[in-house]
Amino acid sequence: MNDSTRADAAAAGAACALPAPAPEQQRVERTWQAPSAAARLGILRRAKSIAIVGASNNPARASYFVATYLLTSSPYDVYFVNPRADEILGQPVYASLADLPVVPDIVDVFRKHEDLPGVAREAVEIGAKALWLQLGSWNEEAAAIAEEAGLDVVMDRCIKIEHARFHGGLHLAGFDTGVISSKRQVVAR
Repeated sequence: MNDSTRADAAAAGAACALPAPAPEQQRVERTWQAPSAAARLGILRRAKSIAIVGASNNPARASYFVATYLLTSSPYDVYFVNPRADEILGQPVYASLADLPVVPDIVDVFRKHEDLPGVAREAVEIGAKALWLQLGSWNEEAAAIAEEAGLDVVMDRCIKIEHARFHGGLHLAGFDTGVISSKRQVVAR
């Protein structure tokens, strides 16, 4: 990988990442076992809808970048949850998971560390099937809450990157996937 490719990959990953956790959170030992790549692919394949909790209408925020990708490059029905917004990317925004018109298959979370157990409880209460915590987001209490209720859990992974990785779309984020495809590549000029 050359320096330019490394920079592109770092920028794409940064677009999905949350701010670095506080120093006391960085020292916490990780005991939770993450699902395999095959299990993550299964979660994405079974899903029909995704709710983005902590969605933002600010194009500089990771949740906006992920939302844009999911709306334009995935088959999912995407719902936004943010009590301080009315509309994001032309879509209505709901104040809470309970306010959604459907039960989302995946609850994708862009919230600070201390909010994650509460979001996990909300996901359980509404009957979601999976709790997905974005890059840089790891909370074993939230994972335990969700798993005890039968939800699949993914932490510290960007749903956009995972979807693109499994569906040959990492080139959209500047990654050279090495995948040979018959799809015509669009080159910006």
